[in-house]
Amino acid sequence: MLRFLIHRIGQSIILLFIVTIITFFLINLAPGGPKGVTRMDASPEERQAMIERYGLDKPVIVRYGEWLKGAIHGDLGISYTSNEPVIKRIDERLPYTIELTVYTIIFSVVFGIIFGVISAIRRGKVLDHLINFVSVIGLSIPAFWLGIMLILLFSVSLHWLPSSGVGPRGSDFNVLGYLAHLIMPVIILSTTVLPNIVRFTRSSMLEVISQNFIRTARAKGAKEVVVIYSHALRNALIPVITIIGVMIPRLLSGAVITESIFGWTGIGNLIIEAANGRDYPLVMGITVVITVVVIICNLLVDLIYSQVDPRVKNVA
Repeated sequence: MLRFLIHRIGQSIILLFIVTIITFFLINLAPGGPKGVTRMDASPEERQAMIERYGLDKPVIVRYGEWLKGAIHGDLGISYTSNEPVIKRIDERLPYTIELTVYTIIFSVVFGIIFGVISAIRRGKVLDHLINFVSVIGLSIPAFWLGIMLILLFSVSLHWLPSSGVGPRGSDFNVLGYLAHLIMPVIILSTTVLPNIVRFTRSSMLEVISQNFIRTARAKGAKEVVVIYSHALRNALIPVITIIGVMIPRLLSGAVITESIFGWTGIGNLIIEAANGRDYPLVMGITVVITVVVIICNLLVDLIYSQVDPRVKNVA
């Protein structure tokens, strides 16, 4: 296990280094510049002063070296748009996105496994076709359109749910108001994850329940509930765990659209702000942090995978 962890950490460091190189050079070589430099009302002298202040007159490779040196020591630079440390701006927004992502994963995994098992044991029946139909619809409908439709229905017409915001926090916190703000964003994000979990659970369950050990368990007189949930489901969950790790980056990218629709002040809104303002340090900081989050999540998934599947555990 220790050798496995060291190997994965080494791979993660190399991956993070490659991601920073690609991101830094792409955003710096693109035409234009930070919003302050390209502002129409800025005089040539002001533009030159800003260029020198931001260090944009230096070669790209030199700027990357300076940025990398600071990043190694935990300094991701100063935001061009707010003149605040990048770490501070990310620290203010990231918890909201992680919160939304965690609730989405929990919701998607619980209901995805339940519906996947039901679909497998009811193969070819009406319920199986209904679940598959809804899964395909969920994957096909654009998130931005579905989000707008939910707002029109539940916020504008029925007045059941708030249309935007992160809900009451601090001294004003209350559970019902908090959950009301979570429901629609979680549903929208789940449309990218839940259908995949349903389909993988179904296909994996169908493969497992046809194995000899399942027939043996039934022949010994084990109850069907025990056969399905104790014998079959545990083995069927192995590929499902893998797909959960693959879905995490998609969740974080989907948060950009979802947070914009519902006014959720997370990292997704910050990405749009950084991109619109050509805030190079902020773009780099967000990229690094999201990459680290994805790496950590995938590492945790691999560790869980190794505990579920003894064959992987032995290799690790």
